[in-house]
Amino acid sequence: MAFKVACAQFAPRKAAVSFNLDRIAEIVLQAQEESADLVVLPETSTSGYFLEGGVLESALSSDQLMAELSRRLSGRIHRPIDLMVGFYQNAEGNLHNAAAYFELMEHGPRLVHVYRKFFLPTYGVFDEERFVSRGRELGVFDTRFGKLAMLICEDIWHSILPALCAAAGAQMILVPSASPGRGFSGETVGNLDRYHRLMTAVSEEHGIFCANCHLCGFEGGKGFVGGSMVTDPFGKLIAQSPVMDEHMLLADIDLDLVAIARAQSPLISDLQTAWSDVRRIVGELDF
Repeated sequence: MAFKVACAQFAPRKAAVSFNLDRIAEIVLQAQEESADLVVLPETSTSGYFLEGGVLESALSSDQLMAELSRRLSGRIHRPIDLMVGFYQNAEGNLHNAAAYFELMEHGPRLVHVYRKFFLPTYGVFDEERFVSRGRELGVFDTRFGKLAMLICEDIWHSILPALCAAAGAQMILVPSASPGRGFSGETVGNLDRYHRLMTAVSEEHGIFCANCHLCGFEGGKGFVGGSMVTDPFGKLIAQSPVMDEHMLLADIDLDLVAIARAQSPLISDLQTAWSDVRRIVGELDF
């Protein structure tokens, strides 16, 4: 299955949900003109990331998010286009850092899946676990393109989650991120270099596409790096956005390459074959 993905890194206005949703609608329409089939937006696109105690005021239920997208886009979508958007979710009073995947059609959006961030960072400038609850489910789901997965920012830094997504059949992982720049002693930004290493390593080990979309701009003196990227199942970087600036990154995806990559390096097949022993070992661990 071949399609075109657009990673649209941008700088949302902090806590201005309606304004940001207007911008998201504009981005979707621009991506439609660019012949994109799937638009991937950053983590917390609807509100900005560093809200802390203000998360509740900017959080949306999945139904509210769908209704807001429908109000802005119904009648303006001329062909099916899918959208993944990061947002703070209000699930009956439980707050989550989440990502929702929609199919957008002329008559309105259809919600396909919602994923809630599993690993909530509490180091450095991060204190997520004070303000939101972590997710408890793996974000693998079926789409019209094939089986995809979502992991949010910190989730990709823990190698067990992309391994589980690939073992569960995902052919592509969508990774929305909000990563403040850190590590400026070298020629490039340290945490963006880490993302490059993570994405290429995950893709190569598991024979899987990765599309990583970053916030950019500043919030409270903290600068988000941008530098969104797409990697192929052979572990090659095939497209990358500039640092800091808003940018729509376009890349052609051919999921048929996943089978070829996994035939050449059958590490996922090995993991699936050894799965019963992996489960036994995990069950014997005592933390």
